[in-house]
Formats: sequence, structure tokens, C-alpha cells
Amino acid sequence: MPSTERWSCLVTGGGGFLGQRIVRMLLEEEKQLEEIRVLDKVFSPQLLLEFSELKHKTKVIVMEGDILDEQFLHKACQGITAVIHAASIIDTGLWLRREAVMNVNLKGTQLLLEASISASVPVFLYTSTIEVAGPNSYRKTILNGREGDLLESKWHNAYPYSKKLAEKAVLAVDGQLLRNGAIMHTCSLRPTYIYGEESIFLQYEMTKALNNDKTIKRRREGSMANPVYVGNVAWAHILALRALRDSEKAQSIGGQFYYISDDTPPKSYSDFNYELSKEWGFKLGSKVGIPLTLLYWAAFLLEMISLVLYPIFIYEPPLNRHLLTLTNSVFTLSYKKAKKDLGYEPRFSWLEAKQKTSQWIGTLVTQQREYLKTKAS
Repeated sequence: MPSTERWSCLVTGGGGFLGQRIVRMLLEEEKQLEEIRVLDKVFSPQLLLEFSELKHKTKVIVMEGDILDEQFLHKACQGITAVIHAASIIDTGLWLRREAVMNVNLKGTQLLLEASISASVPVFLYTSTIEVAGPNSYRKTILNGREGDLLESKWHNAYPYSKKLAEKAVLAVDGQLLRNGAIMHTCSLRPTYIYGEESIFLQYEMTKALNNDKTIKRRREGSMANPVYVGNVAWAHILALRALRDSEKAQSIGGQFYYISDDTPPKSYSDFNYELSKEWGFKLGSKVGIPLTLLYWAAFLLEMISLVLYPIFIYEPPLNRHLLTLTNSVFTLSYKKAKKDLGYEPRFSWLEAKQKTSQWIGTLVTQQREYLKTKAS
């Protein structure tokens, strides 16, 4: 059974889209939690104000610092019971930010693991991504993929590659004997595409559409993904953390990864964005004119050109094969294993998630309207 003793938790990436929701849910759900250390490189002024004004029995300590700063990480881990490592750089490019992505996502994870082991932290939960599993080909259909299918990304683009290597490093240390005699237990969560209020990627797509007469660029006909609401991903972290802190459950889930999705209807990314925004007058663009196969080979050619030019200067292609495959495939994943092992059920229904996200999109529409009024005057 989970310990009833007071405990403490370090959350990296705690100022981010997902991380801040994990922090809030920990405060709401974990009554025995004595202290949360919220680590990130940058916090918004609004979030710093929110954390400073929290009236809660759990102590919240904001730690601004670099995931690559070894001394800072060792300090952050001292006296901590559990680590949730949600910090990462998400990037869909090829070269421009490759070094930064590899450093933060892979080296940062390795340094945090070392600091956790040095401080005898017995629980380490890693926020991974389905991109470590694929998709590898827009021609191959994966419906309700499961952990036992052993899907693995072939891409060497910085984001999926760094996350795949980092996840392997985390899972490899499960069962390690710590200096205080405790056993370290680790596991990894692989959420599908995360949406919700304040999503940077959703905001980018909506802003782009707003600047194009509210028209959303249409993706390949028949492509399909199963997005997951950010609140449900945060809830999955709480449940996984509880399981890892349970000495009996930790034996069975330690060293494993779990796909995290919910009951959001599977759709193409463009159809999904339209579903969330249509009440605000958004519309889908016309069918894609250029065949995807032609785009794919054009991307391949651009990648080869960028590779040849790389020793001289960095040329970032406007599109790459990984991004084309990611956004134009049939690739959905099941959360049945998380349900069985972690007791995971979505905390928020599709209707609730859609309503919350759509209301937020409405604020983006209002903001642009006000901006245009100001500009006109």
C-alpha cells in the first residue's frame, strides 16, 4: 500500500503547458504531500504570482534554473521522495535547434538521473511521447497500438531521437540499489498529441488560421490521430506516481512505459482543430492539391541539400519527412494497459475537454479582434 508518511516531489518543466497542471493536480489530490519543488528555466510572471499566492498546506518552492546545471540539479534533488521529469524541448525541425534539443532532452535527463541516484530518490517518473514509437511511414496503418507491439521510431530528428534515448536511460535504472538501501523504481508515460487551453501548438495553428480568414489548412484525407486532453495526461501522472510509490505495484510497473490517450474521437489534426474551433467561424481549407508522395520526396531532396550544406552553414528545410509522416498518418494508441496497471481512466470527458478548449480558442478570436481594432484606429 502507498505510504501514509509525508513526502516531497520535484517537478521539472513545472512552468510549462503540462507541468503546471501536474503541479496543480498534485496539490489538489495528494493530501500527504509536504513539499513540491517546481523547476523550470523560465516562469511566466502570472504563474509566479499564482504560485506565490497559493494558500495550501503543501509548501511550493519555485526553482528557476537550467536542467544542464549539475550543481543546481543536485541541490533540487536533496531530500526529495519522487521526481516527475516533464521538462523538454519539443521541436519539429531538422538542424536549427538540434544541439539544444539533444542537450536538454537527453543530457538533461541523464544529469537529472545522476542527481536523483546521488540523492537516493526512490521514484522517477518520465514524461515521454508517442513519437518514440512512430509513426514511421504514412503508408502503414497503426490503429489502437499497444505497448506489446514494440513500436519504435526510426527517425533521427532531434526530438523523437532524444526522447527515445532518454526514455531508455530512465527505464534502464529501474531496480537500482541506492546508497541508503532503497530500490529506485522508474517508469515512463507516452502521451499522444496533447491539447487544451494554453497549448502553444494549438495557439500557433489557430493564429495561423485567423490570419488566413479563419481557414485551417487541411491535412491528408484519411489520416488519423487520437489527441489527449492535458488534464487527463496530468491525471495519468498522479496515478503513475502513486503506483511507483506503492512498494508492491512498483515491482510490476517499474521499468515499463505506458501510452496515455483518452476518449477524444480520433481524427486528422486538421479535422480535430476544426472540431474545436468551428463554433467561432473557423472553416477547413480545400483538399490538399499536391500529392503527399510528391511532398515526401521533395522533403527528402531538401534534407539532402541541407546535409550537403551543413559543414558550411545551417539550412533548415521548410518541411521534412518526419513532420509530414507525423501529421499525415493513421496512428492511434490504446490506453488499456494504463487502465489495467495504473487504474487510469480519463478524468475529463471529451465533452468537457472540448468545451474548455473551445472557450479558450474564443479568447484568441477576441484578442485578435481587439488587436485589429487598435491597429485600425
